[in-house]
Amino acid sequence: MRIDIITCLPRLLDSPFSDSILKRAQQKGLVTVVIHDLREYAQNKHRTTDDYAYGGGAGMVMMIEPIDLCISKLKNERDYDEVIYMSPDGELFTQSLANQFSLYKNLIVLCGHYKGVDERVREHLITKEISIGNYVLSGGELAAAVIADAIIRLIPGVLSDETSALTDSFQDGLIAPPVYTRPVEYKGWKVPEVLISGHEAKIEQWRLEKAMERTKERRPDLPG
Repeated sequence: MRIDIITCLPRLLDSPFSDSILKRAQQKGLVTVVIHDLREYAQNKHRTTDDYAYGGGAGMVMMIEPIDLCISKLKNERDYDEVIYMSPDGELFTQSLANQFSLYKNLIVLCGHYKGVDERVREHLITKEISIGNYVLSGGELAAAVIADAIIRLIPGVLSDETSALTDSFQDGLIAPPVYTRPVEYKGWKVPEVLISGHEAKIEQWRLEKAMERTKERRPDLPG
C-alpha cells in the first residue's frame, strides 16, 4: 500500500511515521508513506498556498492551483482508489472504513488548514471527505496521521500477532473486554480466576460477556 499525504506543514507529520509500528511497517516494505509539501507546488516566489476569501470574512483559504498541481502529478504516476480530504464536516471515520481502506492499493490524503480549501477542490478533485470527530483541529495533519495509523495496522504482516487487529475494539460492533497481565495479585487486586484457569472456551465466553457488558454500559450506540 502507498499513502500520499499532502500538507502545507509537512514537519507536523515527521514524528507519527518515525517510530513504533508505522516505522516498522515501512521498513518491512508493507506500506509506503510519502509526505508532500504543498508549498513546492506554489506558483510564486513566496510559495503561497492560501489567500483571502472572496466575499470577505476572517481566515485564509487554501488555493486550488497548488492542490490541483500536486494531485494531478500523483495521479499521472499511478491510479488511486480514493482522494481523501480531512474535514470536520466529512463522513465520520470508523473501524469499518479503516477495514475498507486497508484493502486499497493507493490513497491520497489532503490535509485541510486555515478556513479550509477552495470549494472547487471538494467539488472536482476529492472523492471522499473524512472527519475523525465532531470537533475542529488546527489542521488536518493529526487527523491524517490518525487514519493512516488505523489503516496501516490492519495490513497483514504489520502487527507481530496476526490476530491482534481482529480482536480490537469495534471490529465486531463491541468494545474490547478488560485485559490483565502479571502479577496475578497486586495490593489485593486480583486477576479474574477464569483468565488463569487455562480453560480456553470459558475464557472466550468470559471475554464476550464482558465485551457486551462494557459496550452496553459505555457505548450503547454501537450495533453490537
